[in-house]
Amino acid sequence: MPFNVEMHTDIGIRKATNQDSIAYKEAQTDKGTILFAIICDGMGGLAKGELASATIIRAFSEWFENELPAQLSCENITDEVRYHWDRLIKKLNQDIAEYGRQNRIQLGSTITAMLFLENGTYLIAHVGDSRAYKITNNNIEILTEDQTVVAREIKMGRLTAEQAEKDPRRNVLLQCVGASKTVEPVYIRGSYSRGEEYMLCSDGFRHVISANEIHQAFAPNHNNDEKTMKYNIVRMIELIKQRHETDNISSILIKVI
Repeated sequence: MPFNVEMHTDIGIRKATNQDSIAYKEAQTDKGTILFAIICDGMGGLAKGELASATIIRAFSEWFENELPAQLSCENITDEVRYHWDRLIKKLNQDIAEYGRQNRIQLGSTITAMLFLENGTYLIAHVGDSRAYKITNNNIEILTEDQTVVAREIKMGRLTAEQAEKDPRRNVLLQCVGASKTVEPVYIRGSYSRGEEYMLCSDGFRHVISANEIHQAFAPNHNNDEKTMKYNIVRMIELIKQRHETDNISSILIKVI
């Protein structure tokens, strides 16, 4: 199935550098279109978070161009891709950590990556607190689970969602590529259908707006073409800045057509 895709990233109102990195890639196969999208939210002093997130984007782009074609011929494509993603993320964790040790700095990045296969299935790899959403005309659903201290506390019943919004540990990650001794990505499989939308975003995109506001802006019947999709992404990011979000803000919007 074909896709419409738009994306936008903004430095925001306070930070000196944009440490978010985003990308998408598309390929035509004899069975249909394959789409890959990835968002990485870097952390670290000066521009080092940007270096971490950009390093991950570059490594996955090289995987898509150089390794994925051979993996598409495997009997179980999803398992094969997951195996290679796992090896890649763990190598990136080691490489970024080693760079940090050599330069006496700490840096790292979240990853939320999503691959849409031509058979109507998708695979997500997730580390950190960037998110993937599924959006239909009637519903919005978070596909990923935030890997943060406050998300864990909510799950354990020790914090309410309202308390978590003001908790000083809100941005403390349980794991981060490059800054964790070991990293264990979470993989999510699912199926997609024509007319649905999917959004990847950094945490700066969703702190000060509600799920209902995201749904109203990005419901498929409000985004009939890429020009409208781009307009709505930029409009929402400007709204987020008006509400004084201090982080970098990034979003990728994908519509299955």
